[in-house]
Formats: sequence, structure tokens, C-alpha cells
Amino acid sequence: MTGFQALSAALQHAASQAGYDHPTPIQALTLPAVLAGRDVLALAETGSGKTAAYALPLLQRLLEPSPTPDPRVLVLVPTRELALQVAETFRALAGPLPRRIKVAALFGGVSINPQLMGLRGGADAIVATPGRLLDVIQHNGVHLQAVQTLVLDEGDRLLSAGFEEEWHAIARMLPPQRQNLVVSATLPTSLEQLTSALLKDPVRLELEALPSLLTQRAIQVDAAQRGPLLRHLIRSASWPRTLVFVATRYAADHVADKLNQHGLAAAALHGDQSQGARRDVLSALKKGQLQVLVCTDLAARGVHIPDLAAVINHDLPRSAADHLHRIGRTGRMGQAGVAVSFICADSPTNAESHFRLIEKRQGQRIAREQVAGFEPQSLASEQQATGGIKGKRPNKKDKARAALKAGQS
Repeated sequence: MTGFQALSAALQHAASQAGYDHPTPIQALTLPAVLAGRDVLALAETGSGKTAAYALPLLQRLLEPSPTPDPRVLVLVPTRELALQVAETFRALAGPLPRRIKVAALFGGVSINPQLMGLRGGADAIVATPGRLLDVIQHNGVHLQAVQTLVLDEGDRLLSAGFEEEWHAIARMLPPQRQNLVVSATLPTSLEQLTSALLKDPVRLELEALPSLLTQRAIQVDAAQRGPLLRHLIRSASWPRTLVFVATRYAADHVADKLNQHGLAAAALHGDQSQGARRDVLSALKKGQLQVLVCTDLAARGVHIPDLAAVINHDLPRSAADHLHRIGRTGRMGQAGVAVSFICADSPTNAESHFRLIEKRQGQRIAREQVAGFEPQSLASEQQATGGIKGKRPNKKDKARAALKAGQS
């Protein structure tokens, strides 16, 4: 197989079975560096094949027999959904191999006992959320002294999820001599500081931030009309699968309920649901029983939706990094996609001003548009859109001077 010649015949077959007839750009760059034992910082869009990019070469290493039952590969991820997805990728790729490779997934939200039972006899690789990994270690369920490769998957989200404090506890248990891999869609300052201390003479791999087949749209609409407009867009475009992002768990349930009431098969995905309920929702989506998934940012981490036609920002994301994670889920793997953001001038969060900051960070201006029948009653003024005129709003010093002057008079 072109691009996978450095792998064993069994792994080449496994890659083909997983749909990788040719390596994606990030796989072609990452695979030789990992096989060579180099530390790697890989920055690429969501859905670019980053998991297989490190899983394939690490599985090649795991084919070699080990003198210990302790894990030689540790992958840290921010959410339970991503833990399950990464573990499934490892297991699928390991299936055709001549040596049985045991992969354990450790994550919260479920009883720890089955996970502890699953670790009896050891594991070759562990995929874990940091908090649950520390819990398992406290129960003497696993030891990290034999770890040869550490992977931080979705490193930017790990830090934003409060991983930094737990990282120091985990790092103390790892052997000092090891390979370190960091994969992420973005590189915020916090992650850049961590990687500079963690990675030794790393190979830095960076691909374009946004999918080339992605079309972005910004639609001006009143906040109260977002629901009807959402239903109109889904029906008129006949999108088979749509991912809708909202700001809160309540909004996820509310928007999903409204879609169902109007004949669109939808479900919510958020942190208040049990692991079983979340698994049922994702299973229904993969089987084609759902057309729309409404979720929060955290709940969507690690959720892979094949053939996703559209992403809709019902509520704008809090940051440019979150925006990139959201819209990068469509328009990938050679398929076209559209990302729609609702811009509401009457929202309390000053949506136009906030979206301009997102545009500035991604270096792209999106033309504003309106949909017939859903024209907004109000539009943001230029002062509202830019967050006000610099210098006109008094700062703390101005207020102190004014108060002193008033006291003197």
C-alpha cells in the first residue's frame, strides 16, 4: 500500500479495512516520525485521521513481546466519548494482527469496577481520561512505570477541561525516558507552554486549519426565530445528518424537542445524560435513525459523525478554538460541507461583535446574509458590532479622577 510500506503486512491490511487506502496528509507525515521514536507535535483539523496516524505505528511497536503486563502506551483524552472512540480505533486496527494486543479504555461516568476487572492480566495500551486514570491508580489497578509512549490527544481540550492539575500527578508516575506525542486541532498559549516543556527536539507537523471543502455562512436572524430558521434550513437543504451546537444542556434538550415536534428526528447529547443514554443516541445516529444531533461543546468532543453534511451554530461558541473544533467536523475526507452561524443582534451576548472576533482569529471574513421570511427586526450598529468606540468608555482611572474632582468641587 502506497504510503504504508513501513508497516507490517497485517497492519497494512488493517489500515485498508479501516478505509485508509492511502494515508491522509497527517498520517503520511506522522507515521515515519513516530516509528523513528521522535517526539511529535501534530496540528491538524478534526477528522483528518490523527488517531490512526499515531495508532498504526504504535501498534507496530506493540507487536514486539513485552516482559511486563504493564501498559507500554498511554493515551490521555479529555472526554469519555473520545476515550471510547480512540480505543475502538486501536482495537479495530489490532484485530488482524498475529499477536493479541489488549487495549483498555478508562473513563468516568460509569462504575469503576468493570474497568478494574478488565485490567486484570495487564494491558498493552490504555486510553484514559485523566481523572479516571488517577482513580484506577489509587485502586492499584495499573502502574505506569513501563510506559514507552505518552500521547496527549486533543491537547487543547485537555487543558481547557482542567487537565493541567491532574497532569502533574500523572507525570510524576511516568518514566522520564519515553516518547511523547501531542495531537491537537489548535495550539493555544497554555498548550504551547506545556509542549515546550514536555517535548524533546520534536517534529512539528502542521496542516491547514480548516477543511478545503468547507463553506461557511453567517445568517442574521432574531434570537426568537432561530428555531423556525433551523427547521427551514434542514428541510430545504435536505441534509441527511446535521450537527447543531448550543450553549447549555437545557438548550440541547429544548431545541431537540422542538425539532421532534415538527417532524424532524432529533436527539440531544450532553453531560447530564448517563453513559448508556449517550451510547444509545450515538448508535441511533450511526444507524440513520436520527437526522439531527443537538449538543454542547463538551459533549461533542470525540464524537465522530461520518458523512456529516452541515454544522449549525444555533448559539455561537465561546472562543475561536471552539469554533474551529465545531465547523471542522464537516467538509472533510474529500466531502463538501457547510457551517452555518446564526448572528442575533438582539442576543444579550452581542453576537455580531463576538463573531467578528472569531473571524479575526481565523483570518477570514464571512459575508452576512438574510433568509427570506426570517429577516431580523434589528441589526447591530457599527458601535455594537465593534464593541464600542475605544476611548469613549471611562476606565477605572477615569472614574477615580472623576470622583476626586467631584469631591474637590
